[in-house]
Amino acid sequence: MFNKRIIIISSVLLLMIGTYSFISKTVEIVDVPSVFSNILSNEKGHYFTDSEGKIHLVYDKKAEWILSDFEDIEKGVEGGILLEFKKDFEGTVIYGLYPDEDMEYKNAVFFKRHISIENRKAFIDIAKNLSGVYDMANWEAKGKSRIRYRVLDNKNNIITNKNVAFSVKDGMFSIETSITAGPFITSLSPNSMTITLWTNREDAVNLLINDTKYISEKTKKHVFKIDNLKAETEYKYVVSFKEDYFKSKIKTAPNNNAKAKFSFAFASDSRGGTQLGESHLGGHNAYIMRKIAALLTYKNVDFLQFTGDMIDGYKSDDQEIRLEYTNWLRTMSPYMHSTAMNVGVGNHEVLMKVFGNPENYIAIDNYPFETNSSEAVFAEFFENSSNGPKSEDGSAYDPNPNKDDFPSYDKNVYSYTFGNTAMIVLNSNYLYTPNHRIIPQIGGNVHGYIMDNQLKWLAEQIEGFEKDENIRHVFVTIHTPAFPNGGHTKNDMWYNGDNSIRPYIAGKAVEKGIIERRDEFLDILVNKSSKFRILLTGDEHNYTRLHIDNDSKIYPKDWKGERLKLNREFVQIVNGAAGAPYYAKEIMPWTDDLDVFSSQYALVFFHIDGDEIIIEVMNPDTLEIIESYKFM
Repeated sequence: MFNKRIIIISSVLLLMIGTYSFISKTVEIVDVPSVFSNILSNEKGHYFTDSEGKIHLVYDKKAEWILSDFEDIEKGVEGGILLEFKKDFEGTVIYGLYPDEDMEYKNAVFFKRHISIENRKAFIDIAKNLSGVYDMANWEAKGKSRIRYRVLDNKNNIITNKNVAFSVKDGMFSIETSITAGPFITSLSPNSMTITLWTNREDAVNLLINDTKYISEKTKKHVFKIDNLKAETEYKYVVSFKEDYFKSKIKTAPNNNAKAKFSFAFASDSRGGTQLGESHLGGHNAYIMRKIAALLTYKNVDFLQFTGDMIDGYKSDDQEIRLEYTNWLRTMSPYMHSTAMNVGVGNHEVLMKVFGNPENYIAIDNYPFETNSSEAVFAEFFENSSNGPKSEDGSAYDPNPNKDDFPSYDKNVYSYTFGNTAMIVLNSNYLYTPNHRIIPQIGGNVHGYIMDNQLKWLAEQIEGFEKDENIRHVFVTIHTPAFPNGGHTKNDMWYNGDNSIRPYIAGKAVEKGIIERRDEFLDILVNKSSKFRILLTGDEHNYTRLHIDNDSKIYPKDWKGERLKLNREFVQIVNGAAGAPYYAKEIMPWTDDLDVFSSQYALVFFHIDGDEIIIEVMNPDTLEIIESYKFM
């Protein structure tokens, strides 16, 4: 997609900010994507020139903590495990064993003491502290077990957590291959599924399912694509290594059936709350996500749809955002190995190329797009279906019709079916430029805007499901609400009613503004489909249910454009209450149509039984019912 050019720079380079002289040298330059504007290169790298002629160099400060800081740091020694960190810092380690019990959702229990990190080292003394009455893993008798540990800084912020398998012989401990995240079930269908997991070292992994053995390559990420399965059938599977194994089960999806009966859960926005403890575990609210994961497994739902803002994000170091994704997946690991999980993109998943001061948010989607964009890094961690559109290449605003200029939609825009229900997952932060005020100068997409090829693909999906007699319900999920009610009223698909807000590609504004694009979106969902039921969104950190009809006030007072006529009621559910800091209600033109507003943590359940839909909303922290009703 983007070529690296080797160029010889010599003599004098004259720029607007001055004259630079330097000795001839070879410099590797990555091409700037042509969708952006006013980004050039000099001997210091890429820079952005704003409308006042000011130069902004790329901000390339490395993050305090990155994923590789905690890779391959465990060493088996006499008496236990020595952690050898890669840089100096003040902090502590807490740790605990996994119980030797027959449990479906096994979690480690932390020991009562912690270890101070000194001279980059921390020794987990298993023989002394986790033996005898504290040996709930029976490692002394078995000669092996697993342990979980967490790394905290000197302010008790949890930076990361990890589990590792060990064996022991004659008092000497050895680190063994073990699962550090997963297994996760994605792309679940009646006859196939994908199982993904990560290990602590590059090693081959064995997977046994349906009497078939799969062996992965020697790597840390392992993806198994399983087919030839029977619909609505429970399969046991075993992941095994030399000294460790993991077993679970998963039930395949039913065939498309108008009378299907099942349940699914929906949530979004689990990014960190406060800065201490489990409410902010390396980028996310682990406290609430553990409650959500436990509740949805207890309720025995068939799948989870989680649509964006899993992590803090807004990072310019790709290894920092990879650490946050890893932390999120490790929190979900004990629960989601027997329930399918489908994930969408939010604005906090953005990996940025930042120019100048990062606080000014002169930033764009990182590039090269094929390897280091927000979209590419997201696809590394979430093996969603790959049945979405390719990209925005070929659209009316494509600057180079014969060249790939845009990020991929692979695994971040997709659809799937389950029984009689279809779910369409969209991305309203594609090619995202966080500061919409700078977009006319630098280019990119605004928060909340669905670009042309994605909208066209949505229309095709809606049309296809409309013709499928076995599909009775269509849900569409996107991170940003069409009608915000508290927390994002200045953007999403509204921007205070300012229709001038829109993407700029290669220096040119696209044809439709944010309000016009919202109306096109609603027209497809409501007027082109008799099966569309509810728009599922997040972004705002609350739970809301809203209905919109032709009596609703959805335009600014001075609106002179066309007005959308709906042939039936439109319903939007926001559930951005999975742990992110709460937002309270704001007064909007459509506030009279707001049926429910809650700032509690929330998990939404949809119980499908043929044509009937029962919606149940629970606070996963208190287990109170926020609302429960039959959707008509």
